[in-house]
Amino acid sequence: MVVVPRRQRSKDKIVTDRKSLAAILAGLRASGKVIVLTNGVFDLLHVGHTRCLEDARSRGDLLVVAINSDKSAEVLKGKGHPIVSEDERMEVLAALTFVDYVTTFEEATADALLDQLRPTLYAKGTDYSLKSLPEKDTLKKHDIKAVFVGDKKSHSSTKLIQKIKKKKVD
Repeated sequence: MVVVPRRQRSKDKIVTDRKSLAAILAGLRASGKVIVLTNGVFDLLHVGHTRCLEDARSRGDLLVVAINSDKSAEVLKGKGHPIVSEDERMEVLAALTFVDYVTTFEEATADALLDQLRPTLYAKGTDYSLKSLPEKDTLKKHDIKAVFVGDKKSHSSTKLIQKIKKKKVD
């Protein structure tokens, strides 16, 4: 009989208890790992998302993705959003090989996440700049470097939803 070790399952990457995630990341940071944090709604995952996430992961040793909860996604994007539930969005993101941990947050900005998780880098898409980042003061307070990742924003879940609505179903 041959024993084959089981690989990490995608669901094992989902850590919704931020206190536990902070402890995991503190240990990794203490061992010299560069931790990259990014956040967003990630509703209807598309190529723009994967390009940003893959680029973010290339900047460090680990990528932590924080998704907006269903409640906060609705506040940000409007009634009827998100299309995909937070549990399913987390599971899809966790299945990506370049994502190391996935969590969720309720707050309007990522300030509390940054305070608690203390990543080395904070990655956002190219539609942001240092001036437009709501979390810029928190980044400065903790000496967290902002990096802007992915290609020029030309994809969006909102546009994808509009495209689907316009198509005739045969």
